[in-house]
Amino acid sequence: QVRLVESGGGLVQAGGSLRLSCAASERTFSSYTMGWFRQAPGKEREFVATIIWNGRIEYYSDSVTGRFTISGDNAKNTVYLQMNSLKPEDTAVYYCHADQKTWGQGTQVTVSS
Repeated sequence: QVRLVESGGGLVQAGGSLRLSCAASERTFSSYTMGWFRQAPGKEREFVATIIWNGRIEYYSDSVTGRFTISGDNAKNTVYLQMNSLKPEDTAVYYCHADQKTWGQGTQVTVSS
């Protein structure tokens, strides 16, 4: 079973940027739909972005469209989430997934106003 490890979270001021990384334990990206969800305190986990590897199709939630970009590097078995123009409401734990069956441990993103 593939294992996922996220990194890149942290504290940033509103308007700033962060890039999250999700490293997979094996070279299986072409077989999976990869993506990111997030969960804020007291809220349910919500969809952020996904990439369908073979077709290079990307989907985004309305709340991040135009600000976030999902991408991947097959050679490094890594998926990225570039987050620009961050807002306080983006504060959450961000989770990477493979086919929504395997999940990473999460990385905290905190945006101060």
